[in-house]
Amino acid sequence: MTRRSEEKEKASAYDRALALLVRREHSVRELKDKLARRGLDADESAEAVAALQSRDFQNDMRFAEMLVRTRLEGGYGERWIVAELRTHGIAEDAARAILVEADPDWPELVRRQLRRRFGARLPSDPAERNKRAVFLLRRGFDASTVKLVVRDAGLQDVPDDAD
Repeated sequence: MTRRSEEKEKASAYDRALALLVRREHSVRELKDKLARRGLDADESAEAVAALQSRDFQNDMRFAEMLVRTRLEGGYGERWIVAELRTHGIAEDAARAILVEADPDWPELVRRQLRRRFGARLPSDPAERNKRAVFLLRRGFDASTVKLVVRDAGLQDVPDDAD
């Protein structure tokens, strides 16, 4: 066994959790899960995470804000983001409050996703509009926003005097 692997084996839960946090933000649940997978004692892990929280090295709200920003930039909708935050142990009301604070322009995010996935071309028929709507719904956007944007995108090429 090399010296480095021996040191890694002897590293405390605090040291390992801190090393994880240096790379990126983690939720409490995520940290505890990763420490458990590395074979560390649950009580020692809980103490380590509490110590990191007391020094503000770990903060679930900061983690949630980071995840919201990342997912909004990645083109995900509110339902997806809230569900993902819940898997990290963030309460739904806290997740929704962070989303409200972020104040995303949902219709613009939907349009950006449509352009990213399907390009600038307009849907050629109702089946194509449906395909686009299903794609957006799977990404967690709410049905009313998807319907509004997809419908508008399908009508953009219709002349105003088409009535």
